[in-house]
Amino acid sequence: MPTHTPPNGTVAVGSLAYDTSVKRVGVVMAVTGARYALRPPQGGVEWDVPQKYCRPATTADQLSQALAEVNERSNRGTL
Repeated sequence: MPTHTPPNGTVAVGSLAYDTSVKRVGVVMAVTGARYALRPPQGGVEWDVPQKYCRPATTADQLSQALAEVNERSNRGTL
């Protein structure tokens, strides 16, 4: 998959991004045209997202996702 450096104001490969379409934080693994390949920060399956739904992740985005994951584990009784 070819990659390139994204234009100013967008996210770069290796940085954390927020996918507004699914409300998830991911590490940018590749940029192809107007699409990003994101992977969960702890590893896992990549997903593709159109550029219009992707922005740099804020600290609040990261904390919100971490809290959601802890709540999910708690609800399943696996804390």
